[in-house]
Amino acid sequence: MLLTPEESIQIQNRIGADIIMALDDVVKTTITGPRIEEAMYRTLRWIDRCIAAHKKPNEQNLFGIVQGGLDPVLRDICVRGLVERNLPGYAIGGLAGGEDKDSFWRVVAQCTALLPEDKPRYVMGVGYPLDIVVCSALGADLYDCVYPTRTARFGTALVPEGVLKLKHKAMAEDTRPIDPTCPCMVCKNYTRAYIHCLVTKDAMGSQLLSYHNLHYMLQLSRDLHSSIIEERFPDFVRGFLQKMFPKGDVPEWVCNAMEVAGIKISSCCAQFSSSYDSELEKDAPTKKFDDKEIAFDDKYTLINKFDSTNFGDDEVAIDDKYIPTKYFDEVAFSNKNNTKQEL
Repeated sequence: MLLTPEESIQIQNRIGADIIMALDDVVKTTITGPRIEEAMYRTLRWIDRCIAAHKKPNEQNLFGIVQGGLDPVLRDICVRGLVERNLPGYAIGGLAGGEDKDSFWRVVAQCTALLPEDKPRYVMGVGYPLDIVVCSALGADLYDCVYPTRTARFGTALVPEGVLKLKHKAMAEDTRPIDPTCPCMVCKNYTRAYIHCLVTKDAMGSQLLSYHNLHYMLQLSRDLHSSIIEERFPDFVRGFLQKMFPKGDVPEWVCNAMEVAGIKISSCCAQFSSSYDSELEKDAPTKKFDDKEIAFDDKYTLINKFDSTNFGDDEVAIDDKYIPTKYFDEVAFSNKNNTKQEL
């Protein structure tokens, strides 16, 4: 099945969603090499076709999607290209695909620092509560993920301390609610022991856990949003981390991300010395970089231009396979003269 940028937008126009997404070329972050660069440039070409095909610009907000894998230079090129189109909002795509957490937060920090502050910034595919709090501290606004309901189908409940596995034998005789502090219908009416019996035998167990997990995520979102509006977000982050990591074993990647976000969390981190405290005496503003520089691995890297990848005559690479370009309104690459020819 061939899905073009034009058909993708036509379908979304008919659906009538308030936010619609441009068609992008998605590559897993675990893949390296020229495929990443190819996908990024294709995503930039496709955004123009999506804009041209969009028939309801005054009714539906078309978001572009930043690609570029874990390469900071490619991400920068894509961000700047999308910002030039002055879109209603921007998404950070290609993450939550198996990359390490340190690379994950650095890509989010780089993109949010470059994207307009007055436009929604959407991190796609992110749904772990910890990831949402960290990305919000870095400047992200929107998220989507199947995690709350998917993990419920495996018998796992979301709680302030992390997760609670209802399939565990220890739950068989536990008469407490999933979360004593949760006001949702499930926590008011059902015990851990009862749900434990269901998750191993009846689909209703997954349904009850899904209800609770969605309530947890909605409450987390409300609390997060209100803390920003009321200008107490740093306190919210510290409280969230203290509940999830009561022993102070906050992951190093979280501590590094919060340092860049300018949020002091030394009171939550048992593994850091007083030197860390002195560096973060107060909540600092987010770092700003020069127009021709990006920050990655604590270094300032000059932006260089990358040439497009060269493939065989009349071929483009899609999902690591060579496909004849007659099926795509794309670019033909020639190994003979290393030049691009528009079809």
